[in-house]
Amino acid sequence: MTNDRKIDGDSKNKQLETFRVNDHEHAMTTNQGLKVSEDEHSLKAGTRGPTLMEDFHFREKMTHFDHERIPERVVHARGYAAHGEFELYESMKKYTKAGFLQEPGSKTPVFTRFSTVAGSKGSAEAVRDVRGFAVKFYTEEGNYDLVGNNMPVFFIQDAIKFPDLVHAVKPEPHNEMPQAASAHDTFWDFVANNQESAHMVMWQMSDRAIPRSLRMMEGFGVHTYRFINDQGEAHFVKFHWKPKLGVHSLVWDEAQKINGKDPDFHRRDLWESIENGDFVEFELGVQLLEEKDEFAFDFDILDPTKIWPEEDIPVKIIGKMTLNRNVDNVFAETEQVAFHPGSVVPGIDFSNDPLLQGRLFSYTDTQLIRLGGPNFHELPINRPVCPFHNNQRDGYGRQTINVGQVSYHKNSLANNKPNTSTEEDGGFVHYQEKVEGRKIQARSDSFKDHFSQARLFWNSMSSAEKQHIINAFSFEVGKVKDMNVRQQVITMFANVDLEMVTEIAQNVGVKAPSDVEQSSVTKSSPALSQENKAKLPNTRKIAVLLADDFDDAALEPFLKASLDAGMSIDIVSETFGTLTGKNGATVDVDETLLTIHSVLYDALYVVGGQAKQQKKFEMDVVDFVNEAYMHFKPIASAPAAKHLMDQSNVKAGSGILMDFTVSRDGKQWVEAVAEHRFWDRKLYE
Repeated sequence: MTNDRKIDGDSKNKQLETFRVNDHEHAMTTNQGLKVSEDEHSLKAGTRGPTLMEDFHFREKMTHFDHERIPERVVHARGYAAHGEFELYESMKKYTKAGFLQEPGSKTPVFTRFSTVAGSKGSAEAVRDVRGFAVKFYTEEGNYDLVGNNMPVFFIQDAIKFPDLVHAVKPEPHNEMPQAASAHDTFWDFVANNQESAHMVMWQMSDRAIPRSLRMMEGFGVHTYRFINDQGEAHFVKFHWKPKLGVHSLVWDEAQKINGKDPDFHRRDLWESIENGDFVEFELGVQLLEEKDEFAFDFDILDPTKIWPEEDIPVKIIGKMTLNRNVDNVFAETEQVAFHPGSVVPGIDFSNDPLLQGRLFSYTDTQLIRLGGPNFHELPINRPVCPFHNNQRDGYGRQTINVGQVSYHKNSLANNKPNTSTEEDGGFVHYQEKVEGRKIQARSDSFKDHFSQARLFWNSMSSAEKQHIINAFSFEVGKVKDMNVRQQVITMFANVDLEMVTEIAQNVGVKAPSDVEQSSVTKSSPALSQENKAKLPNTRKIAVLLADDFDDAALEPFLKASLDAGMSIDIVSETFGTLTGKNGATVDVDETLLTIHSVLYDALYVVGGQAKQQKKFEMDVVDFVNEAYMHFKPIASAPAAKHLMDQSNVKAGSGILMDFTVSRDGKQWVEAVAEHRFWDRKLYE
């Protein structure tokens, strides 16, 4: 294999094809290519004798098995990924010389990995946590990694505190509990004693921390970067990923149940969507700021605990990423992919954000231990699509066979090849920012305001979102055993909103402070509320509950209307098999009331029918419906299902379509599914 080949627009797919092998089409061999005659019995001294060291096939097979696992990521261990492409809408030539951002319509292969942060590789996915959102662009100038999260800010301002944050949120070392959760003493003790975390904690206690789908959450670069154009002019830039399906979340009770019913909920959703041809789309947006405006705001633009409000600095949409192919092998691709915020191309550079500066060291250091040495860039999923040449040699896992006598710079034996490139020839040149100052371990005073944007976030929430934040705080802080830590947290967040902490304090059994002055910020940012995001019915998952002798006149037009609107339908019944309607129509059962659960669907349509165990069927359907109703989901029911709905807790109101018929209620049904939740539902009245 050579890295000198030229690769066309489908470059990464073609490159990966070089490494893709279907072993099922070939005879079994050892890793050295020797055909194997026996793979069930080790070589022994007699049929009942000891296994012989001479059995090289046994030793190779077992050694490889013993070494199958590599160290999981310390953070972002639980992840899932997909391939796709990025298409540029509008040239960014005015702002950056990055090649993949020049020509409208140009396409760049990408690989995107989503992840939770706190949990181990085997943890559940629908947990309250930040989600990683990392994209590798395989450009003709080299790999560019946009490594971000689904929240635009972070807990800390300086990377030196990252080990402390992670130690605090991970399971407590004396008992290794709890897994994949922040609802415990050490995390909240860290929060109370590191008040720069206030803004991020508001995001983490919001609905953003429990996304409905990886396809339905925003992504952010978090840090301030620079665009540099071919004239050497710089703009500060922040990156945004906007999901075409809108931003939607789970209900906390629903999320906890999903973790028991399907701990693979998010990865299954991503996998199935792509397999079904419902490709995942995110638009890329940038916020751009001229250097002269660096100090024009009441926050420091380099502070990673601050956003740039979209109403003040609009997001310019410049392209779209489409994820259209699932991985072939999770380990080889998802687990071995190595992201690094320092993987940039000419035209993209860094700012002095102290959290970003530390990440530029940490990511390479992490890959060295995880992937066994300095050659992780040669793994197929990490390998650039463009040629690469340098004087780096040897090390664990080296794949390139470097030829020739010389491996140093400068040299005359090889005419000083490989040689460096000028900026005009595409060589990367760091932005020449003027820097002056004394060496000091301190932070700028402009980083000291920890509560104004936390208050901005609170002001921007709908009433339902505010209540969810209060409930989340009450759950999380209520799990803290140390009452002093509980009190410290309540006192800290009184700086954000007194009314909020008064209710939380009552719920967790501590006193609401009366001598803390809350932030005076009155401004809000509508862009921060999920209520203001796109609402579409596309790919929503619908459960249709029915049994034999169902009303096929009610079912058939419903299925057509729902499928035409882009929804996904599962027929759910008592047992698997084929059901027959009153007029002879037949449907196959996709799931049973035993194998599936209400929390795994976005909406329900109740049709009814005659089951083998009718009483049990009706009880199970009623439970299914009550769960969906409690989680504020849309529910429709056919006229023949009235007796079932009468047994349920469902009351007439928004998102409830009783005696549903497509001719009368079809548009309402589609709109209800698009709305996703109906927060005005009074559950306890």
